[in-house]
Amino acid sequence: MTRGERIRAAARTLRTPRTASWVSDETETTTKTAQKYLDQLVEDTVLQKIERGGQTLYCVDQLMATYREVATLQREHDREELADVLESMRARIAEWETEYDVESPSELLASVADVDTPDEAERRREIASEWDHLADRLPVVKAALKEYDWATDRDGVPV
Repeated sequence: MTRGERIRAAARTLRTPRTASWVSDETETTTKTAQKYLDQLVEDTVLQKIERGGQTLYCVDQLMATYREVATLQREHDREELADVLESMRARIAEWETEYDVESPSELLASVADVDTPDEAERRREIASEWDHLADRLPVVKAALKEYDWATDRDGVPV
């Protein structure tokens, strides 16, 4: 990978704000090079630039990342597939709520203290993690489905 490719790849994974210096250490580039590519990603609305405590920090622009994710879902799946995925996600969460008599992943995780076997504790941890993931994905899939017609009308190439 080139320096720019390494920086772009690392930048797309920034979940917590990081300095150009941190990115340069991670990608084995100079701080000046990292800053150049990070600023390009800010201009392309891939990253956000934040000033905090006299430092310039960079992190993924979550709003734009979500928009891109919604667009990808709409391009790769038809309306019925999105509806099926949404229903499946909701059904799994409902099953866990009923099976464990809890209302959230954190409640399920807290119930680990009440189980006797390590296998059951691990199972609950895994389900809580998957539940957290589904809870994060639900609004994205919902948005893709809700705006499906609007987006697909605008996504076509004019003839």
